[in-house]
Amino acid sequence: MSAPLHEVLQGPALLQHHAGRLHTKVGAAFPGSHAVFRGHDLHRELCGLQWVQLYAYGITGRHLTEAQAELVQAMWTHTSYPDARLWNNRVAALAGSARSSASMAMVAGMAVSEATTYGGQATMLCMTFLQEALRQVQAGADLAKVVWAETERSKIYGFGRPINSHDERIPFIMALAERLGLHNGPHLALAWQVEQVLLSRYGQLHMNYSGLHAAIIADMGMSVRELQLLRMPIFIAGMAPCVVEAAEKPEGVLFATPCSAVSYTGPAPRAWKRGGMQAAA
Repeated sequence: MSAPLHEVLQGPALLQHHAGRLHTKVGAAFPGSHAVFRGHDLHRELCGLQWVQLYAYGITGRHLTEAQAELVQAMWTHTSYPDARLWNNRVAALAGSARSSASMAMVAGMAVSEATTYGGQATMLCMTFLQEALRQVQAGADLAKVVWAETERSKIYGFGRPINSHDERIPFIMALAERLGLHNGPHLALAWQVEQVLLSRYGQLHMNYSGLHAAIIADMGMSVRELQLLRMPIFIAGMAPCVVEAAEKPEGVLFATPCSAVSYTGPAPRAWKRGGMQAAA
């Protein structure tokens, strides 16, 4: 097998190879004629796909089954909370309150949706752990030892939740997964076992939505990078109404905070001199 081109060519030679052309396997548009999407005519061959199936196919090059697509879409639906107090919705709504464009508001909200504690990074880190833990268990390792070794190195994402440790979305997704026959995958089964290990010491560390999401997508055979791309639209349906409502209110009133509501603990006011004149800072 020949070495990849980027290992054969280096520096200017590599740049020259790519100059003036786009090397692509994912597709191309031919205005007035047709569009190619991963080797298929988009309008003639792929028009029957659900949008979720097309999106996943573009990311992975593999087709989701109808059951898998239904479950992915349900996971997006069940986490579409139109609450402007949520961290990402707040960013989008504040952009709407400031009269930013709808696109800018949504993109800003999506950007912070990859947060480590609550967002996409947590899901990715959980999937990484579940994949590695499954490999170790299948090789004969004791799961409890794997879990506690991980907690000594880092926190295990995908378990535990502020305010209320029981995630209200999980029963609905699990009921659908069972109906679709997608509830018995090895990563999902392992995730439930990890929950039991954690609960033996920490009663609040139930599996959360990131853990469920990571396990289900891992069982669909996707990589962490593919998960990162696939999950991007997960909050959009709840984000948009927050932008709409914020833009309907008077400009700048969303989450208005008076100075009296700010608890300041910094340096006390002090006098300073500038140009021979005294002022207060």
